[in-house]
Amino acid sequence: MNILDLNEQEINRRQSLEQLREMGITPYPAAEYPINAYTADILEEFDDNAETKREVCIAGRLMSRRIMGKASFGELLDAKGRIQIYITRDDICPGENKDMYNVVFKKLLDLGDYIGVKGCVFRTQTGEVSVHVQELTLLAKSIKPLPVVKEKDGQTYDSFDDPELRYRQRYVDLIVNPQVKDTFKKRSQVFKSMREYFDAHGYMEVETPILQSIPGGASARPFITHHNSLGVDLYLRIATELYLKRLIVGGFDGVYEIGKNFRNEGMDRTHNPEFTCMELYVAYKDYKWMMCFTEQLLEKICLDVNGTTEVKVGDNVISFKAPFRRLPMLDAIKEKTGYDLNGKSEEEIREICKTLGMEQIDETFGKGKMIDEIFGDFCEGSFIQPTFITDYPIEMSPLTKKHRDNPNLTERFELMVNGKELANAYSELNDPIDQEERFQDQLRLSEKGDDEAMFIDQDFLRAMQYGMPPMSGIGIGMDRLVMLMTGQFFIQEVLFFPQMRPEKQAPRDAAEKYVAIGVPEEIVPVLQKVGYYLVSDMKEGNAQKIQQQIGEIIKKYKLDVVKPSVADISEWLTKID
Repeated sequence: MNILDLNEQEINRRQSLEQLREMGITPYPAAEYPINAYTADILEEFDDNAETKREVCIAGRLMSRRIMGKASFGELLDAKGRIQIYITRDDICPGENKDMYNVVFKKLLDLGDYIGVKGCVFRTQTGEVSVHVQELTLLAKSIKPLPVVKEKDGQTYDSFDDPELRYRQRYVDLIVNPQVKDTFKKRSQVFKSMREYFDAHGYMEVETPILQSIPGGASARPFITHHNSLGVDLYLRIATELYLKRLIVGGFDGVYEIGKNFRNEGMDRTHNPEFTCMELYVAYKDYKWMMCFTEQLLEKICLDVNGTTEVKVGDNVISFKAPFRRLPMLDAIKEKTGYDLNGKSEEEIREICKTLGMEQIDETFGKGKMIDEIFGDFCEGSFIQPTFITDYPIEMSPLTKKHRDNPNLTERFELMVNGKELANAYSELNDPIDQEERFQDQLRLSEKGDDEAMFIDQDFLRAMQYGMPPMSGIGIGMDRLVMLMTGQFFIQEVLFFPQMRPEKQAPRDAAEKYVAIGVPEEIVPVLQKVGYYLVSDMKEGNAQKIQQQIGEIIKKYKLDVVKPSVADISEWLTKID
C-alpha cells in the first residue's frame, strides 16, 4: 500500500509492527491459544467466598488502557462481552527484562489488538470483577484504528452510527456497537426455533438449485447469468416453490427449505435484492390448516426469541398470540376504498384505478396486478396486528387452487404484520391441465410487456402430470420476520452484509496527464494527496502555495523525493489547457 494512502495512526501502527518483529515477537502467531473461559461466564460465575481464586486463560481485543506507572488497567472484549484486566510490570516480567511491560504493553500495543491473558479472577477495591494478569501474549496486531466511542454521564460521543459506514463495515459495527451483535444473535434464534418446529412435525429440510433454467415459483424480475460449460443462460432463483413441489410428487409428505432468493428489483427499507426465504410444503393439507399452523409457529418463535408473545416495533406493540384475524382480500379493499371489486372486469377495475388516482397503472397491467396495486396502496399498510388476508382473485395466483366455494377466487392467504407482507400461502394447485392454462395466461401478460409475469416451466407441468397430491405451501420472508422479532425498521439492520451502491470516489487523472505537463512521476501521488486529483484542479493555483503543500506532505510522510521549485511549478501551470 502507498504510504500516502495511510493516516498518521496507521503509519504509527505499522512502525510498531516492525518494532515488535525486531524484538523477536511474532505479531500474528500460528499456534493455538488455549482459552478456557469467556468474559460473560467469568462475571456471572464469580464467587467472593471461593477458597481459591479461579485461574483463567482468555483472549480478545484490547479496548481500553489506563497506564499508572508500574501497574495498569485495561479492558478486554471477547465474543461474549467485556472484562477489566489488571496488569503489573513485575507480574508479566518476572525476570530482569521488563520490555514486555515497558515497551510492548505501554508503547507498541494499540487499542483493537488481539491479546491473550492468563491470570486469576479477583474483585478490585472498587468492586469490579477483574482478571489479574500473570502472562500476556500478542495474538494479532491491528494496523487500522477502531472508532473510539466515548461515554460520559450516560451520553455517548463519537459513536459509530452512520448507516452508510455501519452497513459497509459491518465488522467494525459489530465491535463497537454491542447491541448490533444482539440483533444477529436473535436472528440465529429465529432460524433455530423455526427448524425445531418443523422438525418436531416430521418435515424434512432440503436444498434445491439456486441456478435455474426457468425462474419459476413467483412473479418477479430475475438476475441472469451465463454457464460457460453448458453454453446457456441461467437465472438466479426467485423462489424455491416448483422444485419443492417436485419433491412432494416424488413421495415426501413434508419438505422445507430456508435459503437465498434473488430478485432484480428495487431496494428500500424492507427490500434487498438478495434475501432469505423459507418455503414449506405439506401433503394432504389446505390453506385453512396452514393458517393455524402458522399462528402456532410464530407464537413459538416470539416466545423463544423474546420470552413473550409481544414485541415492540416503534410505537406499536405487536402480539403474536394466536389466533390471528382473518379477512378476505376484496373485503379489505372495500373496507379501505369503498369499492367492491367482486365481479368487476379488467376495464372496470382500470377505471376505478384512475378514479383512485393511481398513476402507475398502464396498459401492461392485467386484472390481477391492478388489484394487487390497489391493495398495496390503500390496504396493506393499515394492518399492524397479524392479519391473514385471504381468498385472492384467481388472476393474482397462477399456482393456487380455485376456491372451493367461488371459482373466481383462490384458496390463498398473505399474512400482514406491521403494515407489510410476512408470509404467503396457498392450497396448492394440483390439476395439471388447469395449471397449464394459467401458465398460458401468464405468457400472455408477458407478451403485453409485464416483465414480472411467470415463466412456463414445462418440466414442472410434466411432474404434475404424474400426479401431485393435494397440499398446502407457505413462504415466509425471514429477513422481515427477524425485523419484527428484533423491533427493527430497516432490513439492512438484520442483514450482516446488505447490498450497497459502490463507494463514491473522487475521479483522478492518470499519472501520464501530470507527466505531460512536466510533473515528475514520483510527485503525482503527492499532488493528489494534497487534493489536486485532476490536472485541471491546479489551473487557478498559486505556484508558491502548491510548493508549500507539497513540502508539507514530503515532510509529514518522510518521503525520499525532491521538492520541486516554484519555477518548476509555474512552468507546469502554464502548460495546463
